[in-house]
Order: sequence, then C-alpha cells, then structure tokens
Amino acid sequence: MYDKFSLDQQELQKVIIKQIKTHYSIEVEELTLLKIGADTEAKIYKALASDELIFFVKSKYDLKNTLATDIPKLLSERGIKELIAPIHTINNKSALTIENFSLSVFPFINGEDGFTRDLTSEQWVILGKTLRQIHNLQVPFSIRKQIPEEQFSSKWRNKLRSIYFLIESEQFVDELSLNLVEFIKKNRDTIQELIERSESLAKELQTQELEFVFCHSDIHAGNVLIGDDERIYIVDWDSPIIAPRERDLMFIGAGVANVWNNTYEEKLFYKGYGEIKINKRAISYYRYERIVEDIAIYCQCLLFEKHSKDDRQVMNKHFFDMFKKNGVVDIALRTDFLH
Repeated sequence: MYDKFSLDQQELQKVIIKQIKTHYSIEVEELTLLKIGADTEAKIYKALASDELIFFVKSKYDLKNTLATDIPKLLSERGIKELIAPIHTINNKSALTIENFSLSVFPFINGEDGFTRDLTSEQWVILGKTLRQIHNLQVPFSIRKQIPEEQFSSKWRNKLRSIYFLIESEQFVDELSLNLVEFIKKNRDTIQELIERSESLAKELQTQELEFVFCHSDIHAGNVLIGDDERIYIVDWDSPIIAPRERDLMFIGAGVANVWNNTYEEKLFYKGYGEIKINKRAISYYRYERIVEDIAIYCQCLLFEKHSKDDRQVMNKHFFDMFKKNGVVDIALRTDFLH
C-alpha cells in the first residue's frame, strides 16, 4: 500500500518522525508498525519518544477532512469516555496533512483489538450503552456539514460487477491471484445473490421513512480496542455517516473476521443499548452491502494493485474468511432468510 503514499516504508517513517518533531515537539526515537485494524489505506504505529512516553501514530492515505480527530474530541467533550482523543499539535490542530496522507497522534493504550481478545460480559454492556449515546448525539453544524448522509448508493455493487468483466479479460500468473479468481468463478452464484439482495433491499429502504442518526459506520471488532485496564475504546473515526442506526447495529452478530457471531453477545450488547425497534430489513441490507464492498475492495487490491507480500496475504485471508461457516456471508444469508 505504500505506493499510494508515494513513499516506501522507510522513507515514510522518516517523514513521520520529522513531522512529529516539528508539529508536536515530540522526539520519536523508535517507530514500530503495528499489524492491527483492517483498513488497507491506513497504517498504525507505536512511537517511543526520547522521554520514554509512548504514542499511537496513524497515517491515512487521501483523507480529505479532520473528522477522524474532530469526532473523538467532540465525543470526549460530551462525556463519552470509550474513545481515544487526539493529541493536538503546537498550533492546536488535531491532525496534519502531509503530501497525500494525513497524520494524527494519540495517547498509547496497551491492549488488543476485538479480533484477538473477546469482550467480557460487562464490556459488551458498556459497548451497547456507549453506542446508544453516540446515536443520540446532536452533532454541531460545523461538523455535521462535513459528514455524508446515507444514499443507499450502488457504487460497490457496480464496482463488483465491473470486476467480473476485468477478471475474464485479464491474465493472472501468481498463485494467490489464480486461486482467488478460481474461487470467485466457482462461487459466482452466491456473490451474485449478495449483489441482488443488497440492491433489492436498497430500493425497498429508499421508499421508507427512516430515522437517521450519527453513526460510526465501521464498528467491527477490529475497531474496538480492549485495554489492559479492561476499558474499551472505539477507534477509527475516519468515515462517520448520518444514517439509520442499523448502519452500526448490523455489526453486532455479523461475524466480521469470524468473531462477534454469538447470540449471547448480542443479548448483552442490547442490554446496554436499551429497548429499540430494529428494522431487520435494514440490518440485512447493511450486511449484504458491506460484504459486497469488501469483496470489491479485496479483489481490486489483490488482482489489480501493487501491495507487499505480507499485506496481500492478510487481505487474502480476510477475503476467504468471509465465506467460512458462521462467517459474514453465512450469517447474512441465514439471518435475511429468518427476517
């Protein structure tokens, strides 16, 4: 992915260290890339400063606004503690823009994300309470005008359809690409069903009067950090959206990365979230649409872009995990049928 940053890994780290010194007055002695999160256009680092303090540093490709840092600041001011507020620059900015990427610095939290550590019963309840607070939040106009509103766009459905045609016309030689293409062709009927169900439900929801609220938009287990102090932190506020609350609620029980797929976890979450009438058709739509988006992104990255061998292997694993038993595809199809 570093070709997107126009810098290789070593050069990028040198730039980051220099910018942190200039704009944060922090002398970074060691910058370590962390293999966390699922965003193919972001990198998270652990920065060790000369005074032995530790920080999170996030670089994000082509981020055109400061919502990723403005939102945690706003939520913190409103009394929501389950997040990591950004450290401001010496000029009181919450983030920097450098060439074609943004840079932000956060206090370092020792812990693991929800992909690698299960939430306790108490943490599930807290997550539910916190998300309800977020959905009830009245966002100031200065921030609200920067946040997109749900349009039920066909962007990713069309993208995935176009990839079908590209696959037929391209010649692939490496084993990973060949296996991926073979799998896509073999499972074309299932993938087509995902596209069609997403499209049908999108049209249905566009005719309904839906309540739109402030949503995180990507609140899967990889974006919930579980600290060694047992606190939870919701991270990655790059893409908030004003949408039906089901945009976030669909992740609870969806099985992203084959976690968060147990009924008892859902019950604990909703114990904290509180009573609410859920639009189950919206839940189904958002699950289908997310799968379609992920398939399109992984195919684009793995078949038509240049990425490191390690990044390709990680993305390839994420792709095939979607189709495992009790994975996102299985759960989306099964719960849609039940609805």
